[in-house]
Amino acid sequence: MSDTLLIREDNDGICTLTLNRPDAYNSLSLELMQALITTFDEIADDISVRVIVLKGSGRGFCSGHDLKQMLGEGEEAYYQCTFDTCSTLMQRVVNLPIPVIAQIHGVATAAGCQLVASCDLALASEKSRFATPGVNIGLFCSTPMVALSRVVTKKHAMEMLLLGDMIGAERAWEMGLVNWVVADDELEQKTAEVAAKVAASSRKAISIGKQAYARQIDKPLAEAYAECSKVMTGNMMTHDAGEGIDAFINKRKPEWQHR
Repeated sequence: MSDTLLIREDNDGICTLTLNRPDAYNSLSLELMQALITTFDEIADDISVRVIVLKGSGRGFCSGHDLKQMLGEGEEAYYQCTFDTCSTLMQRVVNLPIPVIAQIHGVATAAGCQLVASCDLALASEKSRFATPGVNIGLFCSTPMVALSRVVTKKHAMEMLLLGDMIGAERAWEMGLVNWVVADDELEQKTAEVAAKVAASSRKAISIGKQAYARQIDKPLAEAYAECSKVMTGNMMTHDAGEGIDAFINKRKPEWQHR
């Protein structure tokens, strides 16, 4: 297990992916990013998986890019490959048909913070810390900025990007970077509860909704409503919508077929 960069565990529709480079604070080596992309592509077509929990092993969630690896290579083409792969990874998270939940303990910095911002939901330990500290080493966090600027306000994003300071979990919650802050010893349980609630829903409905959200968010109001009116019409034609409505009317538990 110690030699496995990414550990996958599946249980009752919940797929838990553990970043497994504890000695390097789960930094995103090129190999780990590629492993994540490959696994996300496999999960996208796996109807048995309805939600993903992403977490880190060891003392922290993810410290960002593996700077030692990058400096060891030292070539522009390698840097471009690294950042392109990272951009592909983050877009995979956003474009997956099912939700991704970040479970954060310890630090989530630079590309690790970017990963949190890219996830659909995020739960943080009260002792977790976040930063986009590139300015401290002469490397502005430009790619983390893309994800960060889409989940927090402009001034909050620029505060993190320009100062590069660590912020605590409560401050991250105030900014909208995370959904919940819980005690260290409650993080696993609370994440499991949230994941189980998502997994209990129709995968088909969740997939339709997540993808529609991404399409409508930047549209003008009238276009967004036009888009989502079509989406809901299509959703009404699915098996699970009919099943869910019938179950509601007849006061019974729905039996999803995820189609």
